[in-house]
Amino acid sequence: MTQTALPWAEKLSDPLAHDVATVLQRMGGSAHQDIVINCVAALKRQRGESVTHDLKMKIIEVFERYRDLFVRPFGEGSLRWALAPDVA
Repeated sequence: MTQTALPWAEKLSDPLAHDVATVLQRMGGSAHQDIVINCVAALKRQRGESVTHDLKMKIIEVFERYRDLFVRPFGEGSLRWALAPDVA
């Protein structure tokens, strides 16, 4: 899949946010927060990058920082995240 095929790819200069969006895209558009964290960690390991103990916190910050891209389809308090409908 090329970046041009992903409508959100051009909006993201943050590599971690790009990884989160990629994981959600590959998971059909939504997934539980813990699944996203595990999959992003796996992507980083595959690329030979280090996975630090604060990765979970950083991913949660990405979800919150990019609320125009990531939404909670089951409402606030839910741990399920999705790509916003207009970018999925």
